[in-house]
Amino acid sequence: MPNSSSISEFLLLALADTRQLQLLHFWLLLGIYLAALLGNGLISTAVACHHRLHTPMYFFLLNLALLDLGCISTTLPKAMANALWDTRTIYSGCAAQVFLFVLLFTTEIYLLTIMSYDRYVAICKPLHYGTLMDSRACATMAAAAWGTGVLTALLHTANTFSLPLCQGNAVDQFFCEITQILKLSCSHSYQREDGLIMASVLVEFGCFLFIVVSYVQIFRAVLRMPSEQGRHKAFSTCLPHLAVVSLFLSTAMFAYLKPPSMSSPSMDLVVAFVYSVVPPTLNPLIYSMRNQEIKDAVRKMMSWSHFSRDKLLICLYK
Repeated sequence: MPNSSSISEFLLLALADTRQLQLLHFWLLLGIYLAALLGNGLISTAVACHHRLHTPMYFFLLNLALLDLGCISTTLPKAMANALWDTRTIYSGCAAQVFLFVLLFTTEIYLLTIMSYDRYVAICKPLHYGTLMDSRACATMAAAAWGTGVLTALLHTANTFSLPLCQGNAVDQFFCEITQILKLSCSHSYQREDGLIMASVLVEFGCFLFIVVSYVQIFRAVLRMPSEQGRHKAFSTCLPHLAVVSLFLSTAMFAYLKPPSMSSPSMDLVVAFVYSVVPPTLNPLIYSMRNQEIKDAVRKMMSWSHFSRDKLLICLYK
């Protein structure tokens, strides 16, 4: 009975059978990946370079953009390489994918929970905001989110790859997903990992309840505001975060809590793509649509780059 330690390679799911479709998938994935890199890169640079955005809300937004960059960079590059070179093999990178994906995915859930608390304090307890959300408190909460993500990823990765695998080494997914690797394990050997997954789901459900309760209090406070301008500003900062939370948690919960009757290779592939690729790509667009400060910062950054380029060209011509 071979175990995972004796398996030196895994085979990922082939996205297409014909060469033409493989190349089409490569270009589609490349376009999505570049869009995610551009959007999250612009937000990260704008927040880091503009002093006006050095506030707790944008500090957490910077962390979210970095998480999204890492999350999509963990899965898509290997899928693109497989489509381009017509390969399916992944070696030690399978364990690395599992570790990084669980780390970034779990940290993002905790970070979204912290961001909802930040919005709650800013709107419901504005007089205490400077005390409760000072730079030290923000750094501590962000470090706790990242540290918990690392611990969770270590537990899941070590537990998953210590299981004996008796069903071959073909993973029915475009990246190494824990649920698909468990299907390769021997009967009853995956119960310990199932317990860890259920514990993680319960913790994430607790985060979801915390976010819901926070936003109920936020909307109550916003609707009591006498100023229409104040209500508009509050909604402009809260609605993007609520949209990101809804997109992220709804796709993730459906992926892991869908009934077995709905499970099929094609459905699992679509669901995994939706929860692992769509949120990192759309999050920058969601945050920049209603946030005038982000728009102004990106616009200034772009105008500065144009000015620098023109100045460089003038110097070269001289």
